[in-house]
Amino acid sequence: MISFKELREGTKGKLVHDKKYGKYKAQIYKDGAKFHAFLDGDRLDTFRNQQDAEKSIETMVKAL
Repeated sequence: MISFKELREGTKGKLVHDKKYGKYKAQIYKDGAKFHAFLDGDRLDTFRNQQDAEKSIETMVKAL
């Protein structure tokens, strides 16, 4: 049976990038042909390639 947390977050896919930027934990998951960027467990956005997702995470960490 699917839990409420899994239902709310949806399917993440396969983890392809897991790195810590300062005190922030960043992860990128690949789901089909899309890459989902997460920062501290919050989804930032969906991207076409992994490089764009990494750049977005770095930009967000600099802003914080």
